[in-house]
Amino acid sequence: MTRILVTGGMGFIGSHIADACVARGDEVFSVDDMHAGKDENANPKAPNFLVDISDHAELEKVFEKTRPEIIFHCAALARIQPSFENPERYFDVNSIGTRNVLVLAKTFGIKRVIYSASSSAYGDQDAPALKEEMKIVSQSLHPYGSTKRMGEMLMKDMGRSTGGPETVCLRYFNVYGPRQTTTVDGPYATVIGIFLDQAKRGEPLTVVPDGHQKRDFTWVGDVVRANLLASESSEAGGGEIINIGSGENHSVWEVAGLVLGEKNSVPENMLSSGKCVMAPERRGEVRATLADISLAKKLLNWSPEMKFEDGIRKLKEMHRIV
Repeated sequence: MTRILVTGGMGFIGSHIADACVARGDEVFSVDDMHAGKDENANPKAPNFLVDISDHAELEKVFEKTRPEIIFHCAALARIQPSFENPERYFDVNSIGTRNVLVLAKTFGIKRVIYSASSSAYGDQDAPALKEEMKIVSQSLHPYGSTKRMGEMLMKDMGRSTGGPETVCLRYFNVYGPRQTTTVDGPYATVIGIFLDQAKRGEPLTVVPDGHQKRDFTWVGDVVRANLLASESSEAGGGEIINIGSGENHSVWEVAGLVLGEKNSVPENMLSSGKCVMAPERRGEVRATLADISLAKKLLNWSPEMKFEDGIRKLKEMHRIV
């Protein structure tokens, strides 16, 4: 049994990690201020502390009570577009909050911290596949991407090399699955969650122009497995940045077709039939993301297991969409 602390443990990814750790017999705790966490994500065997990670004094009390050995650091303000509206708060939570986690991890002798990083840290790259060693031009980033990139740098600079915990940074690519954000969570929810909600209500799917942008979608169960492997791998712990993606990408139109059960339908037909409509453009969106996952295979012995079509089919069944 290992004592585990999951920051953001009531959120989408964090709650799945908490569940997996409970299932394998760990003693699990969550810290989540519930700005995005949901009560229905709670695991009764993983009690939550209602604390904002940017509040160092309150977070220290959580560490004193839980004395974790491993931390899965998932807590963050997510989404690109809202970060333009409130960059200061994104800095407080994503950067200062991460610093607080690492300071306390060093103080309390935590063995390893696994950081939920983001492919948004790459910015807008003109490359067929995104590799961890790529140079990142800070001017191409937005407040969300900048603060997540800063978290990666903190993991390196405040990690093992300076007497802190072992650290691993997992750069997620467009995670989807049960508990993902939906239209209930606002206009900037993930595209798959929005489409599933709209399809269930019989509404047209809202496609952000021009719909041909592509994303590397990654099943949440595969992400959880990567976290557990990263917590144990003897090949990692020195602040490594590791892509966690599917290694393939799909356009928004492809996603719409799968949700509608019209895999081979062309965009013009989906628009003319009224099954899809165009929506306002989103600020800060890149044209395409595609993960090179060779480092994950090498260091973590990890590769994705869920095929994209199977994942969409599973979610449609859960939402009772025929």
